[in-house]
Amino acid sequence: MSRKVSQHIAFITFRLLGSLVVGILFWILGFIIYKGISVISWDFLTTAPTDGMMSGGIFPAIVGTLCLVIGSIIFAFPLGVMSAIYTNEYAGNGWIVKFIRVMTNNLSGIPSIVFGLFGMALFVNTLGFGDSILAASLTLGLLILPLVIRTTEEALKAIPNSFRTGSLALGASKLQTIRKVVLPMAFPNIITGLILSLGRVSGETAPILFTVAAYFLPKLPNSIFDQVMALPYHLYVVATSGTDVGASRPIAYGTALVLIAIVLLINLLATFLRRYFGKKVKTN
Repeated sequence: MSRKVSQHIAFITFRLLGSLVVGILFWILGFIIYKGISVISWDFLTTAPTDGMMSGGIFPAIVGTLCLVIGSIIFAFPLGVMSAIYTNEYAGNGWIVKFIRVMTNNLSGIPSIVFGLFGMALFVNTLGFGDSILAASLTLGLLILPLVIRTTEEALKAIPNSFRTGSLALGASKLQTIRKVVLPMAFPNIITGLILSLGRVSGETAPILFTVAAYFLPKLPNSIFDQVMALPYHLYVVATSGTDVGASRPIAYGTALVLIAIVLLINLLATFLRRYFGKKVKTN
């Protein structure tokens, strides 16, 4: 078989596989939209649930989900970026760095429910935060920390060493080189880790089940030590509990549609920031 024929077969195979993946994605989205669009309304998005979540809206769950996403990113993003800077720019290539990377990879493979149990033991019970936004945000932050570290490391590695050498040759210190040269150039790719982290945090159920999620709490939180409703857990409860699961099934599909829309909007915002900073680096 000639090289040209083999290349043509491989190209067709990859195209079919890519089309299959995209088709499955659109099939899932289309199914959720078809099942959930009927319950989407202004009242559904801006009011609290009533009648044991058999009617009303999901506004407290939306607010709770956004609080958890923001709280986890505030904790994980700076810590993950600084850890990656240390391992890539300062620590060299010794056994300590290799050990840290192995442990980071192992941490990223731990099931999310284990993080939930750890968060309950440490943040809820030992530190006394109780079932709260703070405890859940720290737990979710630990969950996505390995992802932030690894993506930031890859972004830093993509910057050629010649830029570092040139900056140091001009008299800049190591810290100035990282802050003024390396980080601005790597930041558009660092945002990729942020995008992946936001998507994962938005849909996690097990960690918040042990640290914050309330079964039925039709009010907004007043502080970071309050419990909240969250869309993933609300979706689970509506789909599996209640006196009439069949009657509440449209609410479950509507909740799923809103959750997908929130993840999409967050990803679009992060993608916009990535392109913005990418253009800024090119112009500078």
